[in-house]
Amino acid sequence: MTKHINLHKNYTSIQGDYQLKLPLNIEYIIPADDSVRLLSQFIEEMDLTYLYSTYSRIRENQATPRQMLKIVLYSYMNHNYSSREMEQSCKRDVNFMYLLGDSKAPDHSTFARFRSIHFALCAKEIMAEMSNFLYEIGEVMGNDIFIDGTKIEACANKYTFVWKKSVCKNLERLLSKLADFVAECEELYGIKIVYENKVKIKHIKKLRKKLYTLKQKENIEFVHGCGKRKNPIQRSIETLEEYLEKLKEYTKKIYTCGERNSYSKTDNDATFMRMKEDAMKNGQLKPAYNVQHGVDSQYIVWLTVGPQPTDTTTLIPFIKSMENLLHFKYSNITADAGYESEENYVYIKENMQLSFIKPTNYEISKTKKYKSDISRIENMEYNEFGDYYTCKNNKKLTVNKIVNRKSKTGYISEKTIYTCEDCSNCKYKSKCIKGHNCKTPLEERTKNLETSKLFNELRKDNLKRIVSEEGCKLRMNRSIQVEGSFGEIKQDMGFRRYLSKGKNNVLAESILLAMAHNVNKLHNKIQLDKTETHLFPIKKSA
Repeated sequence: MTKHINLHKNYTSIQGDYQLKLPLNIEYIIPADDSVRLLSQFIEEMDLTYLYSTYSRIRENQATPRQMLKIVLYSYMNHNYSSREMEQSCKRDVNFMYLLGDSKAPDHSTFARFRSIHFALCAKEIMAEMSNFLYEIGEVMGNDIFIDGTKIEACANKYTFVWKKSVCKNLERLLSKLADFVAECEELYGIKIVYENKVKIKHIKKLRKKLYTLKQKENIEFVHGCGKRKNPIQRSIETLEEYLEKLKEYTKKIYTCGERNSYSKTDNDATFMRMKEDAMKNGQLKPAYNVQHGVDSQYIVWLTVGPQPTDTTTLIPFIKSMENLLHFKYSNITADAGYESEENYVYIKENMQLSFIKPTNYEISKTKKYKSDISRIENMEYNEFGDYYTCKNNKKLTVNKIVNRKSKTGYISEKTIYTCEDCSNCKYKSKCIKGHNCKTPLEERTKNLETSKLFNELRKDNLKRIVSEEGCKLRMNRSIQVEGSFGEIKQDMGFRRYLSKGKNNVLAESILLAMAHNVNKLHNKIQLDKTETHLFPIKKSA
């Protein structure tokens, strides 16, 4: 029997003797409880005015911005973050075809432009729209929010680092060389530029202009290559141009750093941080972003992305940005010990909110070593009427002076310094006065304590709240919900490194991840009949 097969590029030219049967409506193929149906209904209910405003025109027979958002989110829900994988899925996957409808499958560059050009411009507004929608349907409680941060590696080379401290040192050496070079040129060419023994940029520009004037007056032609001798003026001009080029480079690097200590050359917005994923176990710094999550009822209701390696200074900007776009306000702020500071306590109190922040010394204060340390202010008896502390040797530490300390964020804290009345011949002196780097001998030193009365008062009120039954329940839910969101994104969804560069693109990518996480969470709650469940109860032992 003779066999036939189509060897042409168009495989439909020879159909054969069989008939291909496909359903006219692909919707019947998709199960009724599939998450793609929930996603489509959810996005249809959202107001995407901000997203549509980023388009100048929308062509016919192509995917609309609403459809593009559905496809990108469904791809993120299925742990596919590449634009090429999205393009391939639109051509092969029935669920993606269901979201596309009658539109043509977009190519990978269309998806890339959607994320970086269109969605990145309105990512915060769309995130707020989803959170407000979850609040309206009763899935988000809107009373307690749990905040924490994690570091995710940036899309940058880990060896393209720029350290601000090193650049400042090199700049200082360069300025010293420039000052010596100006003095040398003044002596060599008999010109006077600096009159007050202080070289400024205007003097460098004036010297450069005079050197080029001398070159033009003497008709000097620059020579290059082996066997050719350079004129002294040519050497001076080349040296000056080299110094000026380096000066521009160092100035640009310091400007790019801003308030940060480092940045990456391949992603200027990324800052070098110490990551938990340390394969070499040597504490290597990697370019990364600090991602802050605000979780309520297991949904990520808000997030921010920043260059701060620590969480302390991220709390106030997080709350401000959240309250600008959300239609509801949280009354309880729950966070871990990394967020404790006087500035944060004061802001939360003035914002008519309650803080449930774990003190930095909460765990260590339970140990025997901490309680027996006589040098700590917490272990000294305080007389509120006389405003003095009493040490182990029954000596009074009275107020010596009050100073103001300014933090990196500009917050001014009032510190009270207490000094012991007499530390001479004290048998507890070696245990009471710590610090071995002081040049003053221990016998001549006096015990000093520096503390903030406002911070102590706010910490005391906060401690009462976190040890209460409500505080224990909120702290337990913080460790479950917000830490769980990081675990689901990093481990379950396999997202440990950004695919885009720049803070705006990284923020857009983080919000897409959070929205995909929220839809997956809503789908699981619906299927398990756990909707409108907000807090996990405390399991009491028998």
